[in-house]
Amino acid sequence: MTVASAAAVTAAAALGTATASADPQDTPRSAGARVDRLLTEAEQATEHYNEAGENAARLRGEVRRAQDRAARGQERINRMRTEIGSAAREQYRTGGIDPSLALLLSSDPDSYLDRAATLTRVNDRRAMALAGLRKAQQALAQTRAEAARSLAALERSRAAVSRHKRTVERKLLQAKRLLEELPGPERAAFERASRTGREDGPAAGATAGSSRAAAALAAVRQALGRPYVWGANGPSGFDCSGLMQWAYAQAGVSLPRTSQAQRYAGRMVPLSEARPGDLVAYRADASHIGMYVGNGQVIHAPYPGAPVRYDPVGMMPVSSVTRV
Repeated sequence: MTVASAAAVTAAAALGTATASADPQDTPRSAGARVDRLLTEAEQATEHYNEAGENAARLRGEVRRAQDRAARGQERINRMRTEIGSAAREQYRTGGIDPSLALLLSSDPDSYLDRAATLTRVNDRRAMALAGLRKAQQALAQTRAEAARSLAALERSRAAVSRHKRTVERKLLQAKRLLEELPGPERAAFERASRTGREDGPAAGATAGSSRAAAALAAVRQALGRPYVWGANGPSGFDCSGLMQWAYAQAGVSLPRTSQAQRYAGRMVPLSEARPGDLVAYRADASHIGMYVGNGQVIHAPYPGAPVRYDPVGMMPVSSVTRV
């Protein structure tokens, strides 16, 4: 099973459907919790979508390279066939008599034997050419099989992208409808309280862990206020991992696309030792990520409707801190 298809199975199992309207017995607190859960599930599906899209891009490259190799292999085989065919036609024109009979009829046996020895060497070369042709044909068949497998995997990955996209859109629509049904004051309270937590980060005044971390930190601060756009990696909008990828790209560092992969993009350190520029992954599945900026805060892209902003580092359970 490919990464993309495995992700599709995982998402299908984990991201079940939810009602799109509030239960009459919902309290503002329970309704808000349901909205937050739907947003969390949408974010998880977004990271699956990003992963499937990244996998599709990789597979497109594999297909293109395999097709290029197949084309070059076919050209080589065509040249070898032409050369072998020309040699065979020449032999037919000049050597169409049994060698033993030619020796008996020859008026100059010594000269004939010299020519026969040359012919044997020529035939040896042709045998090698035929063996080379067979090997080239086998290699071409293998390359075409690889291209076919990559193409099939690409189609599965494209299908996974579409499934994850539908899941994200469904979850976001459900959350939006549920949030709209909350009375105005409760809705405002939810938006103020969502994903905030304890102010338990390191003390203010910490410096970035490296010059590239400092550059990424400057970039992520420039993104403050830009909208959350799921599946986007800037510069006008971001999802959580897209913001981290974009910020570090401004520092000349290439990060993977998904939050799960980004948590392994450097050296893990304890939260107590976090420095500005470190990546902070949240939840056990690392489905959310932000950048530690000092003073117990992160900058992150929270969820649709909430722009890139500061929040306490303890807003959600921290699963890891990574120094790039």
